[in-house]
Amino acid sequence: MERVHFIGIGGAGMAPLAAILLEHGAAVTGSDREANAKTAELARHGAVVHIGHDAANLPPDATLAVYSSAVPESNPERRRAAELKIPQLRRGEFLAELTRQYRRLAAVSGSHGKTSVTAMLAHILVKAGLKPGFLIGAAVNGGASASAGAGNDIFVSEVDESDATHTLVRPWLGIVPNVDDDHCWSVGGEAALRENFRRFGRQSQHLIYYAGPVADRLFAGHPDALRLERPPMDFALGRWHGFQAWNAQLAIAAAGRFGVAPERALALLDDFPGVARRMSGHYASERLLVYEDYAHHPAEVASSIAAFRGRFPRCHLRVVFQPHRYARLAKYLPELAAELGKADSVIVTPVFAAWSETGPVSGASLAAATGAKARYLEGGWPEIAQKALEYDGAAPLLLAVIGAGDIEQIFHWLPGGENA
Repeated sequence: MERVHFIGIGGAGMAPLAAILLEHGAAVTGSDREANAKTAELARHGAVVHIGHDAANLPPDATLAVYSSAVPESNPERRRAAELKIPQLRRGEFLAELTRQYRRLAAVSGSHGKTSVTAMLAHILVKAGLKPGFLIGAAVNGGASASAGAGNDIFVSEVDESDATHTLVRPWLGIVPNVDDDHCWSVGGEAALRENFRRFGRQSQHLIYYAGPVADRLFAGHPDALRLERPPMDFALGRWHGFQAWNAQLAIAAAGRFGVAPERALALLDDFPGVARRMSGHYASERLLVYEDYAHHPAEVASSIAAFRGRFPRCHLRVVFQPHRYARLAKYLPELAAELGKADSVIVTPVFAAWSETGPVSGASLAAATGAKARYLEGGWPEIAQKALEYDGAAPLLLAVIGAGDIEQIFHWLPGGENA
């Protein structure tokens, strides 16, 4: 870990890893297709960041190349690393190596909510003075997404089920918010996905999870498991409501394993700033509210819409939804349509393809399945933003922008944005 090159360094999971290595004093280089806030921040802290992928970006004296799951073997920097016999690790493999440097790893793995649970737990432990290292796979509002911590005692991290690398860690404390069938297509099917979660639980010295038919079966017989019942959607915990209250309850239970009493943990969560793109408010007036959520699986969309309904019951709820990956849309199209149909009006955009370029279904397919209240819009984000704001109803408009792709760009052209 002396001289590490990150291919895809600006990614949500890669940039925090690079930041931690910089804290440790390692020489960090990297590349990405486009510059972003993360690449700029890493450069300010001493990383050498190249925009664009080129074999020349890879220092010949690099001791390791780390690549994101979106980077293929044909990438010129990966090919150059192979020529130079520089070891290569996927992001999740490298994270597993990094976590072995710490005595107590709290690893959060689940189909939904793991980023928020990780961020909440890290916030509690930092505020409690335990000085943990942590890695959060998203921007924390007004705070850091990663830290090396003090010493090598505690490290808090989300670990990824989508590429099965959560099976590579051996947590002191494993935390599982839920087990759904999302990403099953990328790990060999639903049975393989569940077996991976079973293995993650088995490798966790202590385990905390929310009860459910699948989770109960997978984690049955664990020698030290805390099984929590999930509260109803109208549950409130401090200032947290709905599914964020579920996440907070799980983080508070996990903090208890580190000696932080529940009452103190809840109090410490009071100033938790939240994670970007998770029920985030962007604009508010008497006639218009603009919010964002990262939901992209039917269960997440259901929770998101229920949370908006519960919080803003008098508003006309208009959802602008970007499907995320063709494989997910093909698998869940009827379920997504049913959940989106619970909004008052819906705009569906083209699919965010990630590294899957084509598929048998489209955003237009989802809009058609959702019914008359939905319409499909193509074109640029300025045009979609303009259409999304067209409204003449009596109730205030709640514009909920939902998706995990690049749909966040729409906010540049909505009220409060730089181009509005």
